[in-house]
Amino acid sequence: MSDLFTKLVTSPVARKVGVPQPTRLRRYEPGLPLCEGPVLVAGGGRFADGIASWLASVGVATVSTAADAGEKVGAVVLDLSTAVDPVELDRLRLLGAPAVKALRRNGRVVVIGTDPQSLTDVAEVTTQRALEGAVRSIGKELRTGATANLVLAQGDAHDGVRSAVEFFLSGRSAYVDGQVVRVDEATSGETDALRPLAGKVAVVTGAARGIGAEIARVLARDGATVVAVDIPGAGDALAAVANEVKGTALQLDVTDDEAGRRIVEHATSRHGSLDIVVHNAGITRDKLFVNMDEDRWRTVLEVNLRSILRMNEAILGDGGLADGGRIVCVASIAGIAGNRGQTNYGASKAGVIGLVSALSRQVADRGITVNAVAPGFIETEMTARIPFATREIGRRMNSLEQGGHPKDVAETIAWLAQPGTAAVTGQVVRVCGQSLLGA
Repeated sequence: MSDLFTKLVTSPVARKVGVPQPTRLRRYEPGLPLCEGPVLVAGGGRFADGIASWLASVGVATVSTAADAGEKVGAVVLDLSTAVDPVELDRLRLLGAPAVKALRRNGRVVVIGTDPQSLTDVAEVTTQRALEGAVRSIGKELRTGATANLVLAQGDAHDGVRSAVEFFLSGRSAYVDGQVVRVDEATSGETDALRPLAGKVAVVTGAARGIGAEIARVLARDGATVVAVDIPGAGDALAAVANEVKGTALQLDVTDDEAGRRIVEHATSRHGSLDIVVHNAGITRDKLFVNMDEDRWRTVLEVNLRSILRMNEAILGDGGLADGGRIVCVASIAGIAGNRGQTNYGASKAGVIGLVSALSRQVADRGITVNAVAPGFIETEMTARIPFATREIGRRMNSLEQGGHPKDVAETIAWLAQPGTAAVTGQVVRVCGQSLLGA
């Protein structure tokens, strides 16, 4: 989308007088290296050796100190998962500060800890919980497109830690910053690095345009057969997306009582299974709370929240989503931090977050994961209609100082849809460049 501020500051005149330039983010493309430059792996935790061995197996050089690199490092992975006393947090400073100084443009900082929820000792809980504040703060200090994120492990969650570290090191996480992902001890099998969704059938609602269309493209790129779903009024655009990704189109209103059943029937009869469901369809009907009418309130809650509850009854019923399947919902930072004039929308997206938390526990015995992404300011047709001043402020109010792309949301959803993310469930990952709004 057009970004007037970026056009101005990147103009020849602005460059000539030395105006700071927004960093072009390193985004994923098949075949690109996992990261640029060697990766510093240190900290002495229980995952460090495994991460170093895995990186070597995929052709990424590793070093144990910044001085060993002899050049800028592409990423820093600090494993503090065995730290049990706050005094041990000094390792984060001693190892991390020199490495961050040597970080390349678009570099990555990934810290590995132990999930405090899995601990009982007060000192251990205190120490591990402290990592979250440190990592979020580091993310707000980094510049030139670099990001910092935290992985919290339960037990010996080697598969989950590796998958999360890979995501955070790669260009898939270009607009994910200051986030915390918890992983449990679930194990996952080997997948094709370039086509991790090969053989999977994915349904994407609201797929005719914007973020939904990009989700369909990225899932198809990663090997999935995509069923693109949207309302009949978007039929032409929907057909174009389905044809582009070599999938099929299904026209329906997600608020229809039969929507879930029709999705299951289409996916299983046309493609033989249903493995991934992305609940992306959503609307806004903004108004100040004191002026909010019944129609605006009801329609937003119906489309954004209640339709998901109804569809899931059929999707999770007999003959629906396969065991080991994936459900990914699109929430919003409005559901975390709220937003002026969006009480209905904020309520619906906060409800989605609650749905993810509750449903993930109910379907865990089937190996099904349920997660959400919460986009921040993403460059879409909708955000292009926001008044200029508000739009420019929204773009800049994050650690990366720019708006995200629909592809950034799609990449995170595609990661959560992979077989390798069996250890990640009940999570909400913000795709917002570490927005200053919310946690």
